[in-house]
Amino acid sequence: MIPVIAFGEALVDMLSSRLGDEDMSSPETFTPYAGGAPANVAVACARLGAPSRFLGMLGDDHFGDFLAEELAAHGVDISGVVRTRDARTALAFVSRDSTGERTFDFYRPPAADLLYRLEHLPAGVFSSPVILHLCTNSLTDAEIGDTTLAIADMATRAGCLISVDANLRHNLWESGEAEIGRVHELLDRAQLLKLSRDELDYLRADHPADSWLNERLAAGVRLIVVTDGPNDVEVRGAKTHFFVTPPRVTAVDTTAGGDAFIGGLLASIAESGIEDDWHQESDEKLRHFIDVACRCGAHAVTHPGAYSALPTRDDLSTLK
Repeated sequence: MIPVIAFGEALVDMLSSRLGDEDMSSPETFTPYAGGAPANVAVACARLGAPSRFLGMLGDDHFGDFLAEELAAHGVDISGVVRTRDARTALAFVSRDSTGERTFDFYRPPAADLLYRLEHLPAGVFSSPVILHLCTNSLTDAEIGDTTLAIADMATRAGCLISVDANLRHNLWESGEAEIGRVHELLDRAQLLKLSRDELDYLRADHPADSWLNERLAAGVRLIVVTDGPNDVEVRGAKTHFFVTPPRVTAVDTTAGGDAFIGGLLASIAESGIEDDWHQESDEKLRHFIDVACRCGAHAVTHPGAYSALPTRDDLSTLK
């Protein structure tokens, strides 16, 4: 099985006790959950049995200890995690509405994950092909953005499969909106690209959706997956285009839904292999990969938090 490496932020999600406007008269409390999109994906893969590694930087503080312990407890290789006293581990305060949809208030920057540089990469990290997973939250500051793009280029030269989840968090960007040109720099380095329908609408601006997606394929992306909450997932490649309907569930917390989805997809690809034609599998096999991903996402949104909400193979077998 091909290893999966996720690079970027690990942070603590402080999950509110309230749903929407419920119980406004009672004190609001926050429960810490280990999170951060790339870290979630690393855990998702590990819980599904794929060899998984997380690369990133944590503060040398209580929350950094908490995240490192949680990653390791879920089977993720943390030998590439760097600790620093120059910045604290990032926090995100998460509020949910009555349907489980969430909003984030980030305490970042400054944060430890933004200080990771090329010199922190473990020796020989790309000496054999791996799946490298990235998100755009590592583009929000110039230096970590340059580091992220350089790591993607190194992995590409080494024959790795580059997976990118757009995962836009506009309030992490200085202007309050993701810089579309900068985001495209990372998206167009991907072979596998995952984004939500809302992210597609933002990034395409005044371009028709089909035109924008075809531009990404022309730039070198091999397979694009567009999720839309509980609605059908669109899958598009140079020679394939189909839709998959996810399981119907009642969501309580959507925090880890997208990360569970891409983790399930990467675990399936890791098990199958990343030969040059991985993206040209039969539609039947690709549909199976997407079905697994949908089931992972559906399971995750029925549980609070992130790492603890991510499914195992046994969990998937009980989801109808």
